[in-house]
Amino acid sequence: MYKLQSFSRAKLAETFSRLSSRLHWTGGRPSAPLGSRILTNTDDIFKHNMWDHVQWTEEDKENARKKAKENSCTHIPLEEQGKFDTEACQYWDKFYKMHQKKFFKDRKWLFLEFPELLPSGAKSQTTNGYLGAAPEETEALIQTPAFPGQHASFRILEVFCSVFFLKLSVLLHRETDAYVYCCDFSPCAIQLVKDHPDYHDSVCHAFVHDICEERASFPFPPQSLDVILAVFVLSSIHPERLQGIVNRLSTYLKYGGIFLFRDYGRFDFSQLRFKKGRCLSENFYTRGDGTCVYFFTKEEIHDLFSIAGLEEIQNLEDRRLQVNRGKKVAMHRVWMQSKYRKGYPPPPS
Repeated sequence: MYKLQSFSRAKLAETFSRLSSRLHWTGGRPSAPLGSRILTNTDDIFKHNMWDHVQWTEEDKENARKKAKENSCTHIPLEEQGKFDTEACQYWDKFYKMHQKKFFKDRKWLFLEFPELLPSGAKSQTTNGYLGAAPEETEALIQTPAFPGQHASFRILEVFCSVFFLKLSVLLHRETDAYVYCCDFSPCAIQLVKDHPDYHDSVCHAFVHDICEERASFPFPPQSLDVILAVFVLSSIHPERLQGIVNRLSTYLKYGGIFLFRDYGRFDFSQLRFKKGRCLSENFYTRGDGTCVYFFTKEEIHDLFSIAGLEEIQNLEDRRLQVNRGKKVAMHRVWMQSKYRKGYPPPPS
């Protein structure tokens, strides 16, 4: 089985120091959210692989609407749609086995776009392992049976398995008192992570879990997480299930905890290139390998997290121009990036 490259501890420490310093001088936020490479001269379009903050013309918008309407005019029959839900685990297992080498990417950009993943001075701020918890949360955690990462001061859940999870766990544990969890309903994905030489139970915990299953339990108690990270994962789930999932996940955040989200946006190039006959419902498609994808709008994301009782910190539409310089092709990419916080309860009157 393919082994992901082991990380250099020294290099991770250097990365942590560099990012922490950069975020400190920019007030804890990246100096230019969503990038700073702006295309000002169309003659320069093929000088780089990606351009940030791209403005769409009315013609661009109309063409996108037209293509989406064309490829979604015919839906897969309802009697055939059920398998994409009931057999989703099998489809994703096959996906991981086929793409394991190139799919588990090192997403370094997450540290800059989501500085909340890097706690500042966690070790020096607490000695009891319950940094940021309200008094009632601390008491509840103390009374809870032992669980992985119980004594950590900072806990992160990545709803998905990736090499980033491993890098994050190693980096944070070296520099802070933190613990990282990741879950995936694909046993193959979990095994890939556990087989990595940098996987250690002392700093992280990967486990098989179906977030669509309402009664499935997590290995940690409610109100115990500082951060939940969901990057290109919620789009793979039927949109009718999403509200219940976000509601349940939010119960595991501490007061003041952050839900970090990034996923596909409406009229992204990957939506527009679907052929007829792949649409399940409005803006929800199935790929040739059986995996599914939904394309969000800012309004949908706001409603999704607000209904779950979270407060908006950031809700951005990331429009970029991705360039294939070899083929001289430019593609409009649209991604959504959001941050929502679990507010503190009002003080007793």
